Amino acid sequence: KAANTVKINPDAPQKNARFLTLEARKTLLVPTPRLRTGLFNKIVPPSRATKEILRICATSQGIKEYSVPVGLDGKARVDLVVVGSVAVSEKGWRIGKGEGYADMEYAMMVSMGAVQEDTPVVTIVHDCQVVDIAEELLDDHDLTVDYILTPTRTIKTNCKRPKPQGIIWHKVSYEMLGKIPILKSLRYREKQTGKDVTLQDEHSDLANANTPAALNEKAMAANTRPQAAMGSAQIGQHDVESDSLSPRLEGSGMITTVYVGNISPSVRVSELKCALREFHATPLRLNWQGAQHRAFLDYKDKATAESAVSSLKGLSLGGNTLRVELAKNQRNKGQVEINSQK
Repeated sequence: KAANTVKINPDAPQKNARFLTLEARKTLLVPTPRLRTGLFNKIVPPSRATKEILRICATSQGIKEYSVPVGLDGKARVDLVVVGSVAVSEKGWRIGKGEGYADMEYAMMVSMGAVQEDTPVVTIVHDCQVVDIAEELLDDHDLTVDYILTPTRTIKTNCKRPKPQGIIWHKVSYEMLGKIPILKSLRYREKQTGKDVTLQDEHSDLANANTPAALNEKAMAANTRPQAAMGSAQIGQHDVESDSLSPRLEGSGMITTVYVGNISPSVRVSELKCALREFHATPLRLNWQGAQHRAFLDYKDKATAESAVSSLKGLSLGGNTLRVELAKNQRNKGQVEINSQK
C-alpha cells in the first residue's frame, strides 16, 4: 500500500502480482528479458483500462505492447522489489534459475540509485519451494529476500545477510558485457567517478600482461596497427568537427560508416571520443555534427564497424541513450552521404 513504484520480474508466476500492482494504480517496472535492451520497461496501460485490459498488460505480450523503456537517467525510485525464486529458505537465502539476472538487476538498481538499503525485497513461491539452504551455496553477489509469500503463509525472514552493494565488476566477464548492453553504460559511468571497474577477464589479462611473449606481441602490434588520428578541426561555422583521416583511409574503398544519433545537446565531442576509446571503438575518422545531435564514425571495414555498433549499443551520454547503427548510405573511398540519415 505504501509503495508508489514496484519492480516485478517478467516471469509467469508473478503475473498476478503485476496485475494487482496495475489494478492498485501503482507504477509497474518490469526488467527487460535477459536485460538485452535496457534495464526496465514501465508498463503504461490505456486510460480507463478495464480489469481485462490490465490482465493483458500483466502478461508477457502485454509488457511488449503497453510499455516504454526507462533509461539509466530515468531517475527511477523503486519502493518494492518482487523477484521469483526456484528455492528460498526462511532465513531469506534465495536460489534462482542459475543465470544471475535477478542478482544483476538488483545490483544495477543499486548503481542507478533506484533502490536503497531498506527497500524491501519479496519473493512469491509455492510452499514446497521453501527449503533449508546451506549458506556455503551463497556468494556475495546473491540477492536475499525480506519476505516470502506462499499460498498459505507470509514469512518475514529478518535476514541479516547484506544485499549486493552494487555491481561487482571483477565477477563480470566480457561475454556478459556483450550480452547486457546497459552494463557498458553503467561501467563507463562508474569508471568516470573513479571506481575500479576491472572485469573478470582483465584480472587474468593483467596477470599475463608482463610476460616476455606478451610484451613482444604488444611491440609488434604497436608497429603494425593503423594510427587513428583523434585531433579535432573546426570546419567553418556549421558546428561540424572532423578528425583527420588515417593515411589508409583515402582511396581504400572499404570504409564502413556508423551513425550515432540522439546525442544530448550537453554532450561535447571530447566526451564521445572518451567513450569510444573506453569501449575500444575508436574510428579512423569521426565526423561530429553537434547541432544535428549526431556523429558519423568511419571504420576500416564492415566487420570492425559492426563490432563497434555492438560495443556501443545501450550507451548513454548526457542523459540520452545513443542510437547506434550502420549508416544507411555507404560510399566507396570513405565517403558517406549523411543528409538522409535522420
